[in-house]
Amino acid sequence: MKLPLFIALRYLPAKKSHNVINVISAISAAGMAIGTAALIMILSVFNGFSDLVDRTIGDFEPDLLLVPQEGKFFAPPADLVPALEQDPAVQSVLPVISENVFVSYAGRQSVALARGVGEGYEQVSALGRHIVEGELKLRFGELWQCCLGSTLARELGAHPHFSDKLEIYYPNRERSISMADPVSSLNTAVVFPEGVVSLNTDTDRTLLVLPIEVMRELCLCDDEVTGLEIRLSDKSRRAVRTLSRKVGKEYRLLDRTAQHPETYRMMKYEKMAVYLILLFVVVIISFNIFGSLTMLIIEKKEDTRTLSALGAAPKVIRRIFVLEGWLISLSGLAAGLVLGIGLCVLQQRFGIVKMPGNFLIDAYPVIISPLDILLTCAGVALVGLAVALAAVRNPDLGRVRSE
Repeated sequence: MKLPLFIALRYLPAKKSHNVINVISAISAAGMAIGTAALIMILSVFNGFSDLVDRTIGDFEPDLLLVPQEGKFFAPPADLVPALEQDPAVQSVLPVISENVFVSYAGRQSVALARGVGEGYEQVSALGRHIVEGELKLRFGELWQCCLGSTLARELGAHPHFSDKLEIYYPNRERSISMADPVSSLNTAVVFPEGVVSLNTDTDRTLLVLPIEVMRELCLCDDEVTGLEIRLSDKSRRAVRTLSRKVGKEYRLLDRTAQHPETYRMMKYEKMAVYLILLFVVVIISFNIFGSLTMLIIEKKEDTRTLSALGAAPKVIRRIFVLEGWLISLSGLAAGLVLGIGLCVLQQRFGIVKMPGNFLIDAYPVIISPLDILLTCAGVALVGLAVALAAVRNPDLGRVRSE
């Protein structure tokens, strides 16, 4: 073992003549432990909520969405869908037409994002898990039905058990707008509410799921769609790359991150901000190490004289105190890791801390990420090292060496 580390390890548990140094060092280590544990726990809870959002989006959005490189509507080649369905990684391929529409129900109006889906959607989609009223059933014989977001349904006063019809309006692409009779420039269709779904605030405000035949009638398109929803049985990157080669350069395959870039970008930036804020708290806590190390330098004046007389270079003496300060922060880091990971495991298994109010889950979700642990260790260790390096620049240490 090298001399500076050996001496620093001896100084760490040794009893000092001034007991306040031991107290400040213990407080410093405890503060670093609490800061480290807070980083691990809060980042893990953030991971849990991010996973919850991702699973909620996944219950509505497909694994992949095939869209054209240019334009919005396109007619899929006759051999494209069969080629995709034959791939072993593909579970289902359904056409979809997504457009903003104007809706009216019992005298109330609103704007909705209508998504016309192909037959069999109810069987392959997990949207039925989020039904809060009625059921996910879009076809009843020749009667077209729909499913609305909970906020949209509340604004319209729509309920599955009512017999009122939902009228949908969309501009006729083949007619010019008539100022005298604007309604004549709109295509209309009628559906009946059959289900109310609750996913998240943004989606519930505009969600309207209905049969694709209704959207074809509104948009006056026979074979054209705005996309193909692809659900996978094998979600590996290799399977996605194979599908990308199959669809060619005329189309794009959008995963869920690309389908909702704002949502995932916001979650990424929020997590980064939380990490930096908590790391700044650790920086403030680490100032205690600066104080305890400064007092230790003064107390060990005689030891440094002895080491200098024995031939120890100034950089060796400086390294002793740097390692001493860093060991205090590393001991707090180790204790914080054990505490933080232990509390996260308890929360995962027993759900000790419950969610307030009515929520999708009962307890705060927690997911421990190895990358978060690595970033926490790196951040806390670097903060501790920086504070230790700053402390040994204290003029008192220079005066001790010069005597």
